[in-house]
Amino acid sequence: MSNYLILYRASAPASQQMADQDPAAAAEGMKPWMDWAQKAGDALVDLGSPTETVDGADPGATSFIGGYSILQADSLEALKSVLDGHPHVAWGGTIEILEILSIPGAP
Repeated sequence: MSNYLILYRASAPASQQMADQDPAAAAEGMKPWMDWAQKAGDALVDLGSPTETVDGADPGATSFIGGYSILQADSLEALKSVLDGHPHVAWGGTIEILEILSIPGAP
């Protein structure tokens, strides 16, 4: 079983996307995420959180990492099955998958 860091990329920062929503719309927008999380089941290690680029860290950025999740799966194919129909992609974002490797010699 491997762990994977899932990065959610978007064309606008998460803070900008969230600033434009009223609380009712934000709650409604989370429903597809919660439905996906329930479908992911035990593969979901950590639903994660929105993230924000530090001001000035990358002034030329054309996409933003708007959040992350940590998933576990037996294979990349199994992981892709869990990510199938993910709401972030349905809303026009992209998903980057990074395998979390063990550090040799670390406990």
